[in-house]
Amino acid sequence: MELRQWALQALCIADPVQKAAQARLIDEAATSISIAPVAPIPTVALPGRPARPELIHPNKVAKRSPFKPEGLAALLHAIAHIEFNAINLALDAAWRFDGMPREFYLDWIRVAAEEAFHFTMLREHLQSLGYAYGDFPGHDNLWAMCERTSGDVVARMALVPRTLEARGLDATPQIQERLRRVATPAAERAVEILDIILRDEIGHVAIGNHWYRWLCERESADPEALYQVLAERYNAPRLYPPFNEDARRLAGFSELELARLRS
Repeated sequence: MELRQWALQALCIADPVQKAAQARLIDEAATSISIAPVAPIPTVALPGRPARPELIHPNKVAKRSPFKPEGLAALLHAIAHIEFNAINLALDAAWRFDGMPREFYLDWIRVAAEEAFHFTMLREHLQSLGYAYGDFPGHDNLWAMCERTSGDVVARMALVPRTLEARGLDATPQIQERLRRVATPAAERAVEILDIILRDEIGHVAIGNHWYRWLCERESADPEALYQVLAERYNAPRLYPPFNEDARRLAGFSELELARLRS
């Protein structure tokens, strides 16, 4: 099957386990598959997702202490929900945008597969604690930005991997520190999973940075100046410290961008 059609089919799958498995399967075959110059047309509403978790406003998502078993499960569920959405974001990038080099589509298929691996680890850890994905509510902020930037590949690269997903680079060390204080085997396993996720997410944000800068060069645009325009145009969230500057440097952020974050 042609790669972008396959990516769209996976994006349409509602069952999280099947979606994750399909994303990893596509990645295994991706280098030998043709890539169509024009995106296939979806026949169902996007993205495919299960009836649960219930999607609510972010401000209504309850905060629970990870020092209690249910609170730890709720935290893991929140991260799993982000990773499930990240599978959809990567598949959408691989399916949606015409006129990009072959490597662009292969990069986002690889990201989808790695996000699927993250989701699977978190889902299985949740199950070991007696919970399932869908047992707690979640929000839809990631996909909402995906929809807002659906007609602009430059904005998508600027505001999804480089903004929303890069926030995970900042938040993960703080979450890990809280989990270390919990000091239970379940919390320690969560720290190990987050180590893997942080390592991979640096690479995912780096892919977003690479293609954003590639697009800016193609359009003779200044990356730093254009980012400010896009962030305002698409109502990107304001970013607050602390920032994981080491991880952001590894992901390709410039010193000028880091200085602007601090200001």
